[in-house]
Amino acid sequence: MTEEDLGKKVGIITSYFSKVKVGIIKVESPIKKGDKIRIKGTTTDFEQSIDSMQIDHEEIEKTKKGDEIGLKVKDKVRPNDTVYLQG
Repeated sequence: MTEEDLGKKVGIITSYFSKVKVGIIKVESPIKKGDKIRIKGTTTDFEQSIDSMQIDHEEIEKTKKGDEIGLKVKDKVRPNDTVYLQG
């Protein structure tokens, strides 16, 4: 599977908090609430819509390049997993 099949790369997972199911993403390209993303890594591979994302515990609607955000995820993610924006 090529990177084009995965969608546009928008960020990298830097850490994961299992108790609250939140992944921290270093944003490389803007994303917004409602976007459909795919998170893929060595053992990670799932799609979800963005329902909740925060910066410093404040809910946000969209990101910009360079932001580090907390994203509620439906499954476990791992550092260095890649986040792609779907179609």
